[in-house]
Amino acid sequence: MLEHFDCAAILRRALSGGGEFADIYFEEGSSTAIVCEDSKIERVLAGADRGVGIRVISDLRTAYAFSNEISESSLLALAETVSRAVKGKKFDRVIDLTRKIVGTGFPILLPPEDIPLKQKIATVSAADLAARGLDGKIRQVTAMYRDGTAKAQIVNSCGEFIETARTGTVFTVQAIAAEGSLVQTGYEAIGGVRGFEIFQTMGPEELALAAARRSLMMLGARKAPGGTMAVVLSSEAGGTMVHEAIGHGLEADLAQAGMSVYAGKAGTRVASPLVTVIDDATIANARGSFSFDDEGTPAQRTVLVENGILKGYMYDRLSAMKDGCLSTGNGRRESYQTKPIARMTNTLIAPGTTPPGEIIQGVREGLFVKKMGGGQVNTVNGDFVFEVSEGYLIANGEIAEPVRGATLTGNGPDVLNKITKVGTDLGFGIGTCGKEGQGVPVSDAQPTLLISEITVGGTA
Repeated sequence: MLEHFDCAAILRRALSGGGEFADIYFEEGSSTAIVCEDSKIERVLAGADRGVGIRVISDLRTAYAFSNEISESSLLALAETVSRAVKGKKFDRVIDLTRKIVGTGFPILLPPEDIPLKQKIATVSAADLAARGLDGKIRQVTAMYRDGTAKAQIVNSCGEFIETARTGTVFTVQAIAAEGSLVQTGYEAIGGVRGFEIFQTMGPEELALAAARRSLMMLGARKAPGGTMAVVLSSEAGGTMVHEAIGHGLEADLAQAGMSVYAGKAGTRVASPLVTVIDDATIANARGSFSFDDEGTPAQRTVLVENGILKGYMYDRLSAMKDGCLSTGNGRRESYQTKPIARMTNTLIAPGTTPPGEIIQGVREGLFVKKMGGGQVNTVNGDFVFEVSEGYLIANGEIAEPVRGATLTGNGPDVLNKITKVGTDLGFGIGTCGKEGQGVPVSDAQPTLLISEITVGGTA
């Protein structure tokens, strides 16, 4: 699309009021969302959208405007609007857009657009039926299918012309079991930069049964004991810990604004020597992966913490300009209607050297967390609270009875320094990460971890 316009002239117009950098972001895509609730198809949403945004960075401030009208005249008018919002040194470099780079993306075996809507609806209905048929205590089931395909083009004043495409599919099931006044929830999700082939590894019925069984098991569990104790986080727990306890705090814009407990700590110890934290957008088909970020920077693997030492932060173009370094390919946006900001992609704690079974066997008493729930973190001081959606007591090195209602409370740097064993395995969780009103697809991963002590909320 952008190749049909004089993008160099549009960029020069955007920079006519001053500025060090400008770019044009064009996006067009389609999506489908289907929700089944209470055995009824509640929503079927299918649509397409396209639009363009123009940004100017001047004196390390951003001016941004967008429109869904795509024409040479409308783009020039949009550029004029942005130019009036900035004042600065005149941009006098040549903008040469002769070279175009196309991202290779990841292979999609069964593109969502090739799957009939009827078949997509059948997946959510099958999940609902499977979960409800397991036990009469299952009172509510919500199954959701969502897919999306988008093509983006990015042109900037450095002379870069990038074209990239992404496809993503997500399927989630939430089952609620009730007995008397007691209510428990089970949740499962699959997804990634994939098409309908996500169901080749786990079908909708299998996913639904896993969610339903978890809600039923927690229904029969006793209340978790509270206090300070050793906790083993399973690799199946998902990456809530790495995402919340350290991930957000290593986004460069938060660190620069003094809103991160990790601000100014590059080169210092922030975690146990056993802990290495990586953000990697190159993992094939992972939910947070891409070939180029939303600013046209190639995807990369960034080591954030190595053997406990903070090596650096996740940068988008603006935060990199502020620190006089290069972007790490973490400039992401929800759509053409929003400006890019520094965001995580696929963030993980790297596997260690201890077999998972050996980690559990070494704990006399404690809590085994198989699945984490939601969480909250204060990035300024690192304090967090996480819910445990599936947990078990550990007794004499063995996983014992299930418990419900547990929470983990602690401080990010403190808990990361109390990781005393790191497993050889690695498990992924998926999600949509929110920041500044924008949601972007991410995944998080961790091996089995032993935290020597952490406060567990439960029954005294």
